[in-house]
Amino acid sequence: MDILTTIAQDMVPVQGGTFLMGCADYPREQPVHSATVSDFWIGRYQVTQAQWMAVMGSNPSQFQDSPDLPVDSVSWIMAQEFVHKLRELTGEKYRLPSETEWEYAARGGKQSQGYKFAGSNDLASVAWFNGTSGFKTHPVGQKAPNELGLHDLCGNVWEWCQDRVPKEYADPARIPTWEQNAGSNDRILRGGSYINYAVFCRSTYRWEDRPDNVEAYLGLRLAK
Repeated sequence: MDILTTIAQDMVPVQGGTFLMGCADYPREQPVHSATVSDFWIGRYQVTQAQWMAVMGSNPSQFQDSPDLPVDSVSWIMAQEFVHKLRELTGEKYRLPSETEWEYAARGGKQSQGYKFAGSNDLASVAWFNGTSGFKTHPVGQKAPNELGLHDLCGNVWEWCQDRVPKEYADPARIPTWEQNAGSNDRILRGGSYINYAVFCRSTYRWEDRPDNVEAYLGLRLAK
């Protein structure tokens, strides 16, 4: 099957809605606030090395044991280049998810069961993190999915979001990607990775990095 076809087939529709975003137990995730997202699509899996190769013609990843591994060593800038080329090849409006969309999807959207991690309170069942990974990435889709059928939202590789880091963590729905009221040029990351402890893999955990940073634990998931 054509790789670009697999990208399209792996996009999952998510019905929009309103939810409480954030976590009162951690300052980086406060204040808990009401956030609203419209309907969108998000990738069932993290972008794989085979998919990246089909679009970009090269593979930046540190771990290359399988084409089904998530692509790693991807900066936010590189992710934008991938999205731009993919849009040119397919005519589809692929992009990175906003931080609000990412958390809503990780929580299970309208099917949410209120889990701490994406799909379970037992992280080992849904994620490759430092307690299960052997400190390397693993082929996508091997762990159990969350309520929306999405895999690896926790662990494996961190996932870039479109957003700049906001001045205030409240009401992301007002300016969904924070481009107009950004506090810095750093970009939001979600989900944790194969090297992280469980606390970093919670659905509400927030991190950020420079848009040009390249590390073996950085990857992406598509939205549209």
